[in-house]
Amino acid sequence: MKCSPKLRLFSLNSHYTLAKEIADILNVPLGKSSVKHFSDDEIQINIEESVRGCEVYLIQSTSEPANEHIMELLIMIDAMKRASAESINVIIPYYGYARQDRKARAREPITAKLIADLIETAGASRIITLDLHARQIQGFFDLPVDQLMGVPVLAEYFKKKLPTEEVIVVAPDNGGVGRARKMATILDAPIALIDKRRPKPNVSQVMNVIGDVAGKNVILIDDLIDTAGTLISAADALVGRGAEEIYACCTHPVLSGTAVERIESSIIKELVITNSIYLPEEKQINKITSLTIAPLLADAVLRVHNNASVSVLFE
Repeated sequence: MKCSPKLRLFSLNSHYTLAKEIADILNVPLGKSSVKHFSDDEIQINIEESVRGCEVYLIQSTSEPANEHIMELLIMIDAMKRASAESINVIIPYYGYARQDRKARAREPITAKLIADLIETAGASRIITLDLHARQIQGFFDLPVDQLMGVPVLAEYFKKKLPTEEVIVVAPDNGGVGRARKMATILDAPIALIDKRRPKPNVSQVMNVIGDVAGKNVILIDDLIDTAGTLISAADALVGRGAEEIYACCTHPVLSGTAVERIESSIIKELVITNSIYLPEEKQINKITSLTIAPLLADAVLRVHNNASVSVLFE
């Protein structure tokens, strides 16, 4: 499969490094554009080349600062539409606001749906994303959504690193069982589950460990790590049940606040992440290993561009 001259790849401000990796794999240049901020913080975007009749791919994680990155994306989509792009395919490695996917209490918004509405109204043709926090977000869009999986990338790393007969994969909550089972299948390893409750946002309490982890090297897997509170309390509970070394992994390293410092001082031996979110230098510690998802996203772009099946990438 090849790229035609109609394919144009553009990066916004959230993750230029990842965009450049994807462009290099596809052997296409990144499109020329500029994103500027006025003194009152309004955003101005200029597309500095013709995109008329082109198949455009925009790369933007809606990570911190989420609101700024979302507005950049919306304005760029609108600019592409007004510049007569034939299609506007939006690559969102990390979809911000995904944890606000339902009404947990009375009078709460469903912000993940609002973001989907904004992106669609702006003029997007297709979404390519990675490990949505809630799978139902795919249904918030009335356009094609390709949700890729980071588990195979993470599992391949551990397959080379740890003897599989000594490994057990652990889901940190009920919602992560499917993800843990997928990794366990790839590694041919058993799984266990942390039973927890969350009395308020960013606070969790481990109630029980379901499964035998004694004498095993544990791989804790989650879709994202934010404050790392859940991760560290789970690691402590697992060691209390006789687990040997604790490894952790996630697709999306949100790592807000003091998360990196907490991981650094914890009993976790290594945290393996993907580069779905740009990790600033001050957060790049020895305990954290970052794997690139650029080949996965480049493959998705190539398949969409050539009208080939993308479903093989979901497996």
